[in-house]
Amino acid sequence: MKRGLLAVIGFLAIVAALVAAGFFFLGFYNVAATEKDPAIVDWALIKVRQASISRYATDKPPTSLDDAATVRAGARAFSERGCVRCHGAPGVNWDKWSEGLRPDPPDLKKIVPEREPRELFWVVKNGIRMTGMPSFGAIGVPDQEVWSIVAFLKKLPGVSPEDFKAWSAP
Repeated sequence: MKRGLLAVIGFLAIVAALVAAGFFFLGFYNVAATEKDPAIVDWALIKVRQASISRYATDKPPTSLDDAATVRAGARAFSERGCVRCHGAPGVNWDKWSEGLRPDPPDLKKIVPEREPRELFWVVKNGIRMTGMPSFGAIGVPDQEVWSIVAFLKKLPGVSPEDFKAWSAP
């Protein structure tokens, strides 16, 4: 009885795996950015992304993130490195083309308060696959500059458009 039940469960698992593989590898899953992902896919991707970031984000800030000069340097780097193109900034709208990215680039003013500095550092340094978020570490951006961006991000929700304009000026 036990063996028969296990055999049926194993058989059903193999059939389910083959059907799923056929669905994806035979092109039935639409990968167009114009198509919304099913809610379960969105949920799973968010959970997997956050668990991965939490596991791998272990670096600690080398200095205080409250230092005004570091925050200003971070605002300048945020602007010069093109972050505003996808995420916008105080008084600066994101570029229209970024609205076509899937998933949408997050509104950093909303998510930054929920993230620890180590997580923000990891995301900026390493990027996130299949999202359009590049790895700034892969192009040689020094950790010190990445930490300055994190310092700016942690202040972002309270930064005025005037301050951002002054801080990001070359």
